[in-house]
Amino acid sequence: MFKIEESLSNLINKDPTVINENANKDSETFTTMRDLTAGVVSKSYALEKLLPKHVAAAHQSGDIHFHDLDYHPFQPLTNCCLIDIKGMLEHGFEIGNAQVDSPKSIQTATAQIVQIIANVSSSQYGGCTVDRIDEILSPYAELNAVKHRKTAEQFVYPDQLDTYVNQQTEKDIQDAMQSLEYEINTLYTSNGQTPFVTLGFGLGTDKYSRMIQKAILNTRIQGLGHHHVTAIFPKLVFSIKKGINFAAKDSNYDVKQLALECSTKRMYPDILNYDKTVEILGDFKAPMGCRSFLPAWKNAQGELENSGRMNLGVVTLNVPRIAIETSGNLAAFWRLLDERMELIHDALAYRIERLKDAVPNNAPILYKSGAFHQRLTETDDVMALFKHQRATISIGYIGLYEAATVFYGPNWETNPEAKTFTLDILRRMKDFQAQWTAQYDIFFSLYSTPSESLTDRFCRLDRERFGLIPNITDKGYYQNSFHYDVRKAVSPFEKLDFEKDYPFLASGGYIHYCEYPKLTHNTKALEAVWDYAYDKVSYLGTNTPIDKCYECGFEGEFNTTAKGYTCPTCSNHNPETVDVVKRTCGYLGNPVQRPTIEGRQKEITARVKHLKDKG
Repeated sequence: MFKIEESLSNLINKDPTVINENANKDSETFTTMRDLTAGVVSKSYALEKLLPKHVAAAHQSGDIHFHDLDYHPFQPLTNCCLIDIKGMLEHGFEIGNAQVDSPKSIQTATAQIVQIIANVSSSQYGGCTVDRIDEILSPYAELNAVKHRKTAEQFVYPDQLDTYVNQQTEKDIQDAMQSLEYEINTLYTSNGQTPFVTLGFGLGTDKYSRMIQKAILNTRIQGLGHHHVTAIFPKLVFSIKKGINFAAKDSNYDVKQLALECSTKRMYPDILNYDKTVEILGDFKAPMGCRSFLPAWKNAQGELENSGRMNLGVVTLNVPRIAIETSGNLAAFWRLLDERMELIHDALAYRIERLKDAVPNNAPILYKSGAFHQRLTETDDVMALFKHQRATISIGYIGLYEAATVFYGPNWETNPEAKTFTLDILRRMKDFQAQWTAQYDIFFSLYSTPSESLTDRFCRLDRERFGLIPNITDKGYYQNSFHYDVRKAVSPFEKLDFEKDYPFLASGGYIHYCEYPKLTHNTKALEAVWDYAYDKVSYLGTNTPIDKCYECGFEGEFNTTAKGYTCPTCSNHNPETVDVVKRTCGYLGNPVQRPTIEGRQKEITARVKHLKDKG
């Protein structure tokens, strides 16, 4: 049972399993502690009073995980979204008591975007995305150029006019993008954290879109503050498309080169390959926050619509437990999987039912001011924005690696039968997805869960229940979604070839990562992987060591310990004088003094050895 007194005590006593549940919440601050305290109360009430009893029991035992219990269902909040920034800037919006008109410059436009992001993030519990920001902001940059030209015509020689206008406009764009980055990183939302925001860009080919793309990347490369530390937000997703920026002959190839430099120095941007994304999703769009994707959807006018759509929440299935419980009996595995999927159904159906209690006045920025595109009145039914499969709700899963290990051993990745088994798991889940989508008229998406703390939670619960099982529970974590076993050294090309089939089934959320050594002086190596990935995967992230110590000057990979990360040269781990950046599932984080998976794994390995020595 969830014990509120015990959880509050753990929070007060700084139990790492409580205060480090989210890698981007600074648990030292009053605002975060207040949010964590409220979350404990909300979670307790939800488990004891709101959720169906069998769903609450399944969550607490670890059969499933009902995500974000600290927010939903205590309040009927939505999860993540693609904000309709274009519509809000063009038509204006309200925040609080202020009626905000359409901006007349790129500086004002970016300032408005920051305010929209802050309010949207405080009105839901997941990430948000401003997609195609370069193309959205281009008309406002042009307004700057028009203004500069009018001024210059009075004071600048005609033969210098164009040069002057371009220089001034480019400076305005750079200043606006730098302000956007700084303001996002200094924001605190109502849940005690910087907004989990993603910027999608890269496809604009006009002059001002190109300037904006370069300004976004140069700002990220420059870094924040006098130490030029890596900005954690916004998450940058750079779109690559043949004919625009893929090859040297393409008009925006120079921007791709800048994106490569940025990725080697700051890990972002991730890349989104246009053609493969369209093949998987039906049309092109960035993810909502971390990795949640929307399927293609047409409005009443028959037009494809993405901005203003949203996700309604996630419930994740503990796949390894099903394999462990059925002891390698395939027939029993499929029967139990079907039973557990009924739990997932009941949990997600409850999410939908709870959302019926929301009214437009609960979140005016979402429902009345255009973030969700359609602008409702206070008496309208919010479900109108979710129905007709406009919104998604997600069936998550974790640990295909461990499930296959039960049946085929720990090195099954090269076994075609084993891989088919893992794909069949997703096919079976997708069958349920289709049934439930038709039943509820909300799109049930199959989602490769970014299992930040869940990699630990499910494994810990199963270790307590089933003991230390080699290559499954003894590692200290479960492998995220469909990813290749992180303990194995494979090339990026092998990893992509192995993983490329899974997003076609789990199209509701996915990302691929490749690990690299330091690449700041070898962007061509990274480009070779990006180019190889174009026809194989949709969404690709770069993981490369970019830690820095400002005491001794070291740059590279910090050492991992059970308590956090330290400089390998001088053992410095002072958060004031180091810049440690690690990817935690979909987002980057600064986990200097937080437990690491590697550190936990070392502790568990030592414990296993101690138990074996004792016999």
